[in-house]
Amino acid sequence: MLLPSDEAGRGRPVVLLHARPTDRTMWGAHLPLLADAGVRAIALDLPGHGDALVPDDREAAPWTDVLDTLDHLGADRFVLAGNSLGALVALQAAVTAPERVQGLVLVGYRPHDLPASPRLRAAWDAERTALAAGDLDAAVTAGVEAWTSAGATGEVRAHAARMLRRQLTGQLAHGRPSPAADPLGEGPAALRTLTTPALVGVGEHDMPDFFEGGEGLARDLDAGQVVVIPAAGHLAPLEQPAAFCTLLLDFVRGLPER
Repeated sequence: MLLPSDEAGRGRPVVLLHARPTDRTMWGAHLPLLADAGVRAIALDLPGHGDALVPDDREAAPWTDVLDTLDHLGADRFVLAGNSLGALVALQAAVTAPERVQGLVLVGYRPHDLPASPRLRAAWDAERTALAAGDLDAAVTAGVEAWTSAGATGEVRAHAARMLRRQLTGQLAHGRPSPAADPLGEGPAALRTLTTPALVGVGEHDMPDFFEGGEGLARDLDAGQVVVIPAAGHLAPLEQPAAFCTLLLDFVRGLPER
C-alpha cells in the first residue's frame, strides 16, 4: 500500500512518522525548516490515519507500507523520525530493513508490554467511554487534554483536535484494521540487534510511561541519555517544532556521509 505523502527540500531523506492521534499534517511546520537546512523531508500518513484508508480485507503492516512508499519515492536510504506510533513504526521498519535506515530519532515511545500508569489508563478510559456513549466531542477533548501539555498554544490544541477528530471518525466508520505480525516480536531482543545510530527523546510534560519507555529503549539501542524536549507533552514535535527540528538536524549532521 502506497501512503499519502508531503515533502520539501533536497538532500538526505528524512522521513517523518506521526503519532497515533494525528496524521502527516502534524509536520506542516517542520517541512520548510528541514528543507531550508538542506535535507529532503518526507511526511507520511500511516495506515488508518489522514488520507491513508485501509481496505477492509487487508491487514495493517505500516512498516512495510513505509518501505514500499519510500521505494516509490526513490528514497533508498534515509533517516526515520517518529513520534509515539511513528516511533514504533520506525523501529519496525529498521528491524525489517536495517541496511536502509541510516538513523533513528524516536520521541514518546512506550512498549506495549509496559503496564500503563494511572494517568495513561485514565486517558484511555476517558476516550473509550466517550466513544461508547457516541460523544465524539468529549473523546476529542479527552485526547487533546491527554496528549498535549497544559502550556500548549490554542493553535496547537486546535490542530491536534482536528487530526484526532478525523482519526476517530474514520475509526468509528471503518473500525481498526487487523494488525500483521509485529517484526519486533514480544521483547527487546530484536531491538538489540540494531546497530543504527539512534536518538531517543520525550516531552518534558509527557506521562511517566514514556519516560520509562524511552529510558528502556535508549538502553536497548545503546543511544545514550534520553533527551527531554522542554515545554512539551506527548506530541512534542507538534508543540515545539523549532526545538525538535534543531534536535533532529544536529543528529542528522552527526551521521556518516551517505
